[in-house]
Amino acid sequence: MEVLREKVEEEEEAEREEAAERAEWVRMEKMMRPVEVRKEETTLKQETLRDLEKKLSEIQITVSAELPAFTKDTIDISKLPVSYKTNTPKEEHLLQVADNFSRQYSHLCPDRVPLFLHPLNECEVPKFVSTTLRPTLMPYPELYNWDSCAQFVSDFLTMVPLPDPLKPPSHMYSSTTVLKYQKGNCFDFSTLLCSMLIGSGYDAYCVNGYGSLDLCHMDLTREVCPLTVKPKETIKEEEKVLPKKYTIKPPRDLCSRFEQEQEVKKQQEIRAQEQKRLREEEERLMEAEKAKPDALHGLRVHSWVLVLSGKREVPENFFIDPFTGHSYSTQDEHFLGIESLWNHKNYWINMQDCWNCCKDLIFDLGDPVRWEYMLLGTDKSQLSLTEEDDSGINDEDDVENLGKEDEDKSFDMPHSWVEQIEISPEGTNILEIKEWYQNREDMLELKHMNKTTDLKTDYFKPGHPQALRVHSYKSMQPEMDRVIEFYETARVDGLIKREETPRTMTEYYQGRPDFLSYRHANFGPRVKKLTLSSAESNPRPIVKITEQFFRNPAKPAEEDVAERVFLVAEERIQLRYHCREDHITASKREFLRRTEVDNKGNKIIMTPDMCISFEVEPMEHTKKLLYQYEAMMHLKREEKLSRHQVWESELEVLEILKLREEEEAAHTLTISIYDTKRNEKSKEYREAMERVMHEEHLRQVETQLDYLAPFLAQLPPGEKLTRWQAVRLKDECLSDFKQRLINKANLIQARFEKETQELQKKQQWYQENQVTLTPEDEDLYLSYCSQAMFRIRILEQRLNRHKELAPLKYLALEEKLYKDPRLGELQKIFA
Repeated sequence: MEVLREKVEEEEEAEREEAAERAEWVRMEKMMRPVEVRKEETTLKQETLRDLEKKLSEIQITVSAELPAFTKDTIDISKLPVSYKTNTPKEEHLLQVADNFSRQYSHLCPDRVPLFLHPLNECEVPKFVSTTLRPTLMPYPELYNWDSCAQFVSDFLTMVPLPDPLKPPSHMYSSTTVLKYQKGNCFDFSTLLCSMLIGSGYDAYCVNGYGSLDLCHMDLTREVCPLTVKPKETIKEEEKVLPKKYTIKPPRDLCSRFEQEQEVKKQQEIRAQEQKRLREEEERLMEAEKAKPDALHGLRVHSWVLVLSGKREVPENFFIDPFTGHSYSTQDEHFLGIESLWNHKNYWINMQDCWNCCKDLIFDLGDPVRWEYMLLGTDKSQLSLTEEDDSGINDEDDVENLGKEDEDKSFDMPHSWVEQIEISPEGTNILEIKEWYQNREDMLELKHMNKTTDLKTDYFKPGHPQALRVHSYKSMQPEMDRVIEFYETARVDGLIKREETPRTMTEYYQGRPDFLSYRHANFGPRVKKLTLSSAESNPRPIVKITEQFFRNPAKPAEEDVAERVFLVAEERIQLRYHCREDHITASKREFLRRTEVDNKGNKIIMTPDMCISFEVEPMEHTKKLLYQYEAMMHLKREEKLSRHQVWESELEVLEILKLREEEEAAHTLTISIYDTKRNEKSKEYREAMERVMHEEHLRQVETQLDYLAPFLAQLPPGEKLTRWQAVRLKDECLSDFKQRLINKANLIQARFEKETQELQKKQQWYQENQVTLTPEDEDLYLSYCSQAMFRIRILEQRLNRHKELAPLKYLALEEKLYKDPRLGELQKIFA
């Protein structure tokens, strides 16, 4: 019993120790878990913040490119007809058929997206998509062909993106509403364009499918600008005039055909190099501007128009993008897939696989295997029967029964609920054109042209040589209506705006030390001269100059001029001073400006009648003739200065107009200094630096060249040279270098003599066969002589240069040998 009790106590003790260990592990785990959780939470937060910062950095906001809004809240439905607000019984029946068709489709194809059948219109009424089409033939001949219709829709409407790029819109408005507000999404564009094409006799269909990012966003940055494509020039062949019997022969052409051929070859080489450079540049740009991978590729919903061949002499099927009005092949890679399509008679579902985009699709709408139709009784609901199939239904009873069966199942599409589409003649007129620019050297960023008033307005970014900000004009001819605004901080004279008409010029200033704020100049008719003269040499005569000034707090109000008028033609000067805060009127003064001398040369004396003044608080010193005389002399100088400034302003306008014409003709683009391949200045600097580095490398290699190594290798290594050995090494090195110079000269001389002998032989051959030579042989002989003389001259120049430099090189090597530390014994001899 005692032994059993001890065993039981030992087992209980072991259990207690095991329980204590488990409790300790649990306690430690609880203590460790918050630390690990906090670490994990901190790591997750850091990763989340980095991911957020990365995503936020990729977002770019462009204020000027705000997308237009087009929602049902912006549409006035009070004046719309009843067909827009209600459905007829036939339309309600059609919606029931569509819902039944959609249920069957969802049951059979659960992996496909829901069908786009009856979106809401602007009155929140569901309308079947086929009834939204209203075939209309426009009364304008310009809108009869597909390309003009597509271009009109593209130009007249403003693109609004889909609210959700992955789903078709919940609303699809009528074409009349879209035309009224001149905006819509891709489905609105396609509906209007398809209605016009069907009315013009085309076999057109609206398509609900998937497009690329560029197609859905109307991004044409990777397309060729149509304005840069030059039309093909038709070369008219000149009719050959038969030579007359007694016509005088033209004089012999004494120009060298060889030189002409060489010039043609040179021009061809230049053109080939330029074409190669442009081709490489274009390939590099295309590589740099490749579209970035789209995360939603193949999922972006888009609508376009399909035109089938057959009607209107259309040779083959093609797509039309309604946003741009461009036509595309059905094999184009921008069109990634088709869900369904419809016209004003029926609705078809694509049952073909779009793994290869639309390239393998067969657009035989009568094939129920490839295209599932919704309604019977249309012209393309069944396949056309062959002769073998037709042989089984020759009996009249079978034909009648078949017709009755189809008649029972068929359902006619209701008429369109949309009113007649009308486009007023004003809708085809261009009212204004806006062009946006980037990376231009003249800093032009926007050009606005109003076709109604013919007013053009150019907007510039900071950095123009003339500090231009806005330039509004109707003509680039001088002395016409124009308004020029400047960046005043970039000008030393503080000019903000300049307005010009044929007879006036007005300038506005800010921040000037003389407090000038306004200057207005009136011009008279220009004096006609017998000789032709420009606006610079024959300026317009100034009749009147009006200047206004800001308040100068350093002067009292009664002495601070607010307005100054120079009546040049009337020889009068009018002054108006600033009004004091406690006064209701301001002082005025007028001077009668006269010449300083009369006709006889006598000096004119200042008289009281030459100054007429109205002073709110008269002062004694202002009544004195001396004060008035000094004031009039000062005003005369100011008038001369103002007239000169007006003349300079006219010259500046001429300079600006000339500069703008040159900029518009050149339209040079700015290239980053880091783009060393296209930036010529950076390229030249880089090539110059590479050339300097290469020359420095050659110089280092030359200095590192050991000229004594071949001769030192003959002696035992590590031994100090004796005086006799140093002299022998020096003599051997100089002798070897001298012999190499002589060999080089002999080699050049041998080549020179060889070229001379061959030229003499050729000349002798020419003298012997000159009579029997053809013109081609003469040209070849002349070409050979020219090349041979060129080689002879080069060899002669090289030989003469070698003779001049050889003694200098010899002396330089001798000096290096004397200074070489390995030949130290030589230095002791000549010390």
